[in-house]
Amino acid sequence: MSSFDVVIIGSGPGGYVSAIRCAQLGFKTAIIEKYSTLGGTCLNVGCIPSKALLASSHHYEELQHFADHGIEVSGEVKVNLEKMIARKQAVVDQTSGGVKFLMDKNKVTVIEGMGSFVDATHVAIAKADGSSETIEGKNIIIATGSKPSTLPFITLDKERIITSTEALKLPEVPKHLVIIGGGVIGIELGQVYLRLGAQVSVVEYLDRIIPGMDAGLSKELTKVLKKQGMKFYTSHKVKSVVRTGDAVTIQADNAKGETISLEGDYCLVAVGRRPFTDGLNADKAGVKLTERGMVEVNDHLQTNVANIYAIGDVVRGAMLAHKAEEEGTMVAEILAGQKPHIDYNLIPGVVYTWPEVAAVGKTEEQLKADGVAYKAGSFPFKALGRARAGGDLDGFVKILADATTDEVLGVHMIGARCADLIAEAVTAMEFRASAEDISRMSHAHPTFAEAIKEAALAATDNRALHV
Repeated sequence: MSSFDVVIIGSGPGGYVSAIRCAQLGFKTAIIEKYSTLGGTCLNVGCIPSKALLASSHHYEELQHFADHGIEVSGEVKVNLEKMIARKQAVVDQTSGGVKFLMDKNKVTVIEGMGSFVDATHVAIAKADGSSETIEGKNIIIATGSKPSTLPFITLDKERIITSTEALKLPEVPKHLVIIGGGVIGIELGQVYLRLGAQVSVVEYLDRIIPGMDAGLSKELTKVLKKQGMKFYTSHKVKSVVRTGDAVTIQADNAKGETISLEGDYCLVAVGRRPFTDGLNADKAGVKLTERGMVEVNDHLQTNVANIYAIGDVVRGAMLAHKAEEEGTMVAEILAGQKPHIDYNLIPGVVYTWPEVAAVGKTEEQLKADGVAYKAGSFPFKALGRARAGGDLDGFVKILADATTDEVLGVHMIGARCADLIAEAVTAMEFRASAEDISRMSHAHPTFAEAIKEAALAATDNRALHV
């Protein structure tokens, strides 16, 4: 029987990053992955493929506005969805192959198969060829990730009634794509197919889309997407989804209790994700799970069994790849006797639509609920020279700062390049910067980042310069 210092179950961003860090710290490390490719949901059917399709569809959309820049494109411009999806898969394959390279480089043993606990120190691996192997781990890290959720009355046939996984490889551009759920996944994939020519309708139970983010961001994104042609049915409770041939009928009740009916050729169910612990046999190791299948952990990501840890989507907190990476690194360093920390308030959230949406820290709604006195400063992208030069005028940056100390408590932005710009806010808040600190930093001109400086000026005695 092979024995390891650390055995990691799952090779998503949390698992493979943890494996690398464990190896760097001198641990003999093994990683178990049930699929034939490494990288988990994020690399194979999540973050990476969806961004590839968003990028391709964005290029197509930009063509529609080339004339505004004095560029005349003659002839017919067509979408080749098959080739677009093939490119997406090539990106996925290259990225997953890169993870395999990193495992080899760091001498991490990769074992393909379904891992399940035998007891607290042994994991059985059921392999695709029917064989099995059991290995021993002094420490074990659960990094099994999550799977798409659904509603109890919906039958997912994965052809017309689909999850995000199937939405990444459709055989055609839908005529009418109805999306149940106005969160990040639904909105991103909705914009992909909207750009390619589909009619897109979003049905959301709550009163706004991207409900976990600041209400101002939700309002602005809704306005922009409506302008692009997306339709929204917020405060609607779906009660039935029925497929008849190639048609799918969705019935939902609005806030008044009235029933509406939408018919599309595809229905994407994007109502969130659930922790994936199916087949893990956590009970054999004595590991406690919640009723929802989530692994219970303490502040050090340690389960109730001392040598077993859990990270990523399978534990509490936001289901984000970069959160999982930080947790994977943290556990590796704890095992090495170090004292790492994660400030969960400073894990940024991003929606990769265009305009992009990004945020870190507290929202206005949270500050009000907590009774925190704060001041806010905003700056619109349309007032930036760089935004006007590029034609990306939608959106704004908003900074929330403590009314007394001026410490930045939250930064919320929607606009071009915001997925990258949010890193400045995270850095500033990690070092407990004040709004005035940011306002006195020189920002290159002309750049989109100037909106952050101007929002900080607005939060500091309302003294933005360019609005």
